[in-house]
Amino acid sequence: MRSELSDEVIVVGGGVVGLTTAVVLAEGGRRVRVWARETGGRTTSAVAGALWWPYRIEPEALVGEWALASLVVYRELAARPEETGVRLVEGVHDGLRLDGLGAWAAQVPGLAETAEGLAARLPLIDMPVHLAWLRKRLERAGGTVEERVVEALDEVPAPVVVNCTGLGARSLVPDPAVRPVRGQLVVVENPGITTWYTSDEVAGGASAYFFPQPGGLLLGGTAEEDAWSLEPDPEVAAGIVARCAAVRPEIAGARVLAHRVGLRPYRAAVRLEHELRPDGRVLVHNYGHGGAGVTVAWGCAREAAGLVDTGPAA
Repeated sequence: MRSELSDEVIVVGGGVVGLTTAVVLAEGGRRVRVWARETGGRTTSAVAGALWWPYRIEPEALVGEWALASLVVYRELAARPEETGVRLVEGVHDGLRLDGLGAWAAQVPGLAETAEGLAARLPLIDMPVHLAWLRKRLERAGGTVEERVVEALDEVPAPVVVNCTGLGARSLVPDPAVRPVRGQLVVVENPGITTWYTSDEVAGGASAYFFPQPGGLLLGGTAEEDAWSLEPDPEVAAGIVARCAAVRPEIAGARVLAHRVGLRPYRAAVRLEHELRPDGRVLVHNYGHGGAGVTVAWGCAREAAGLVDTGPAA
């Protein structure tokens, strides 16, 4: 049943988790405002390669549920790729096998073992387009987005606050369990590659993956724990290109269009919790999604909205 508190909710955080949560709340009848230090192309979400897949996120038992719920939504949104930024694209997870994954994998349509690894047709999301679409959908439901710097959650003037601040939760909550996992990407002119590819990680968190996006071919990647620098490293970039070119040689001569760096908000377990503050206000936490914020966004948003309305299960 609906909380007796006011219908007003402020969602703190304007990345894919914050916007998706705000959409679910607004379409459920809440008056929603999003407060975000950064929006659109300046968020960590905008840098994501954004292939649907549970990557660097725990706990697995819950992640499977959230990811599958989100997969259903993305498969529907893929019918309107130019509007939503979501496409269904074929590719291979090199070196992976079904018996190395959780029970959720059996429910992914078309996921099959091949000689190379696991092949599937999965959602691949053009994040700048998708974030813009989420914001428009929120505004159609009556919600708003404001660029605001929040110094303390207790200062947010709403009876219900939803904390979707990602890595920002480290200082804002504060929660030192949230740590950055640095990812560097190279965007090159696509030499004609239409499928995605990922490999298992090797020493030092390095891996090879490439995702064909409308703005170019995204090459990765890295996973440097506790690294805070947002400056692209030329040596790291050269290594990324070399690893990807070892898989598809035509990548070696592709013109570089851009370098990107993002800090994944990793936590040993996603924090999705209801907290009743001493003054009677409700605080719902929804952060710590690591490298899979896009993958679990809708599943987590629905659970967060349920916590806003009903509180924790008895």
